[in-house]
Amino acid sequence: MELKDYILVEFDGLDRGMTRIISGLTHEELAWKPSSGCNSIGLILFHVAKFEDSFTNARLQGKPEVWAIKKWYQRLDLAENEAGAHYTAEQVNAFPVPRGEDLLAYHAEVRGQTREYVNSLTPDVFEKNITLAFGDRSVAAILSLMVAHASQHVGEISYLRGIQRGMDK
Repeated sequence: MELKDYILVEFDGLDRGMTRIISGLTHEELAWKPSSGCNSIGLILFHVAKFEDSFTNARLQGKPEVWAIKKWYQRLDLAENEAGAHYTAEQVNAFPVPRGEDLLAYHAEVRGQTREYVNSLTPDVFEKNITLAFGDRSVAAILSLMVAHASQHVGEISYLRGIQRGMDK
C-alpha cells in the first residue's frame, strides 16, 4: 500500500467516526459544555475543520483557505478572522456554536480538499520539508500530525457525547 493510500484510509476512518458521533445531536448538545471554560462539541468540530483547512491549504500548498475563498465565516456566522484555536476561557464560553449541518458541511469541504491534495502527491513530495512555527517537518509528518490531531478530537467529542447521552445513545 502506498503512503497516500494509507493516509486516505485513516481519513476515511476519522470521517466514519465523526459521522457516527455527531449523528442525531441537537444544537443544545453541540453547544453544551461540561463546565465553564470547557470546549463544546461544536467548538471542537469547528477547530478540527479550521485546523485541517489551515494545514492543507495555507501551510502545505501555500494557497488561501477554503474558509476565506468560500466565505465559510459568513455561512457559519463567525468572524472572518476566526482562528479556531488558542482561545481564552472567556472566548470558549462566548463561542457561538454554528448549526451542526453547517459545521459538518465545512468539515466535509475541507476534507475533500485534503483528499484531493493527498491524491495529487507523488512519493518524493512526502519527504519535502515545510517550515512551521514549531520547526521544519516533512509533508508526511504533517499529514501524520493532521490524522493524530483529528483522532484525538474525535475521542474528545465521543466522550462529551457520552457524558450527555450515556453509552452508545
